[in-house]
Amino acid sequence: MTTRARHRVAVLVRDGVLPMELGLVHQVFAEAKTPDGEALYEVRTLAPVPGEVRTDADFPITVAHGPAALEWADTVIVPASHSPAETDSTGRLGPELAAALARIRPGTRIASICTGSFVLAAAGLLDGRKATTHWKSAAQFRAWFPAVDLDPNVLYVESGDVLTSAGEASGLDLCLHLVRRDHGVAVANTAARHLVVPPHRDGGQAQFIERPVPVGPRSVTSGARDWALTNLDQPLTLAELAERSAVSVRTLTRAFRAEFGLSPGQWVTRQRLEHARHLLEHSDLPVDRIAGAAGFGTATSLRAHLHASLGVSPSAYRRTFRGSEPALPA
Repeated sequence: MTTRARHRVAVLVRDGVLPMELGLVHQVFAEAKTPDGEALYEVRTLAPVPGEVRTDADFPITVAHGPAALEWADTVIVPASHSPAETDSTGRLGPELAAALARIRPGTRIASICTGSFVLAAAGLLDGRKATTHWKSAAQFRAWFPAVDLDPNVLYVESGDVLTSAGEASGLDLCLHLVRRDHGVAVANTAARHLVVPPHRDGGQAQFIERPVPVGPRSVTSGARDWALTNLDQPLTLAELAERSAVSVRTLTRAFRAEFGLSPGQWVTRQRLEHARHLLEHSDLPVDRIAGAAGFGTATSLRAHLHASLGVSPSAYRRTFRGSEPALPA
């Protein structure tokens, strides 16, 4: 069996790093494996100056790697830092951090978690791009970086090869999104199950939901969701979904927005896309039949939705993620 090359991820930490954010990067990518259990990523932690790095907790970490790891990486991730460092207090890069970032190879994918976005913005990597950061830091971010198209209301943003996320939990969503991008839905979902976290929260979901409603057996939306997931090939109307939950359309819509930050229609479309992606990865069904099974009706509609979501066609998605894995019978 040929061992595939692992995708190389470098995590750039600074004094005041949040241990949870550093740990979640390692956890998500460590759980991304082939069906044979082969690791798909190699992760290295680095600092502008290797050695002891303070955290925002009552313990330091020892970092063995220096900026050379940025030259090695295919993806660089910058977590937040709670410290009075120059970037976080003035919006400018300190000389050591600037020198480290200059070693990133062209074409490397770069991502931030929470206020790690300040580092990317200070380096000019977000100019003219859409980005996000933690909602509490949005006003300061806008003041320092007016050239960035900031959206503080979403969980994460993908703008070409630069990605930003809103906070610690959305850093998990971002990392799972990267795994899904690189290796498909099945690998990302398995990693999420091992971590006991939701496999997918759309990047456009709201950062802050004022009245969260627990999703469980007593959820208002449960009846509608159960019915939709077993009837994705059917035209699902809002009135029919409301009837399955025994509530009014208005009540159902409010409940979906409270639980998911999405309208019922947006939620259904997301499930249709996930089902279509699963079939593209794991079956030999032609695209038009997958479109029907997922409820898009036509291959043209599926192509439009998949391109809007991922920027690829169904056939390109299938070529990318099928690999050598045997398909399910059509």
